[in-house]
Amino acid sequence: MGKSILSWLNIMALIACGTCHKTYPQNTNPFQCECGGVYDFLEFPEFRSELPSKESLGMWKYRNLFGLQQGAIEISLGEGNTSLLAIEHENQKVFLKMESHNPTGSYKDRGTSVLVSCLKSRGVSFAVEDSSGNAGASFAAYCAKAGIKARVYVPESASGPKRTQIEMYGAELVRVPGLRVEAAKAVLEAARSGAVYASHAYMPFGLAGIASIAYEIEEQLGNVPGTVIAPVGHGGLLYGIMRGFEAMRKSGYITREPYYIGVQSKGCAPLAEAYRKLSFETNSVDQAETLAEGVKVTRPIRGTDILKRISLGSGKIIAIDELELISSYKNLALLGIYAEPTSALAWAAVNYLDGKNPGPVVAVITGSGYKSNLNL
Repeated sequence: MGKSILSWLNIMALIACGTCHKTYPQNTNPFQCECGGVYDFLEFPEFRSELPSKESLGMWKYRNLFGLQQGAIEISLGEGNTSLLAIEHENQKVFLKMESHNPTGSYKDRGTSVLVSCLKSRGVSFAVEDSSGNAGASFAAYCAKAGIKARVYVPESASGPKRTQIEMYGAELVRVPGLRVEAAKAVLEAARSGAVYASHAYMPFGLAGIASIAYEIEEQLGNVPGTVIAPVGHGGLLYGIMRGFEAMRKSGYITREPYYIGVQSKGCAPLAEAYRKLSFETNSVDQAETLAEGVKVTRPIRGTDILKRISLGSGKIIAIDELELISSYKNLALLGIYAEPTSALAWAAVNYLDGKNPGPVVAVITGSGYKSNLNL
């Protein structure tokens, strides 16, 4: 039968540094290895058809695939089980995975739910995070549910509705002048002072929750999609989806993975640039103004992992210019889909399908338009 379910339940045995290979410590909560490497799952829990629970609702029916310690309390607000909508586009059917329907209005809730459940099980009572808005709002909400005191650093340009969400959930909001990178610098100062930095970008725990998007898509379609399209900032969304389909393939539950298309804004496209150069390494790029604030990341944490996985013809990274982004944002609304501008990147990418991309095609709508005060 292979590894037993119980052997998977200790998450720390599954996570190690990608550089020096040290396992994640049991008694502390570092966001990064002391060598400077990034922690990741060595292997995701084995996917087996009998593991999803018939008793739990939403994403948490996959609890046995999240790698949480036995007895860990589920910190849930009802995330997951989001709609898969069929849209006709130029004589082909495109499915939209509506992650905007999650409790705080974005896909981040899947990862945050698992991350905060893990922090709670490890006795964390105070944690900090940095965000362009969505991750911060999600973090504040789940910390409120868990009874964990939260502080969130955001760039001063973060959308007003997202800032309001964070404060309404009771978290301390720190607005940092300058670009998104300045908020990241500010939170690192807090981490160096001893605060638990519950980074959605660095900490790997939430990847298991994001992987549930892949499990749900396969279940909803009844098969594996031919192509999956997702916006890419730090890369956690696309990488988590990749790990989910990989877990199903390695277990023999499915025989192939989708073709992956990652989408960035031309205003900040380090992965698209690395892909163009056939490189696995991302270099810091100049950042121009873009409405897609969710992907304004100059050094993606999961970038190298994504580039390596699409290097053998299994995917690509593209960049969308601002006029295309605005047009797609408006077109989505005319289809009845009020999404944030970052989500419009995925819809814009549909126009780049050349007939060679296998179907069915699934594009991930990452967040709700209600989280943005954009008026075009």
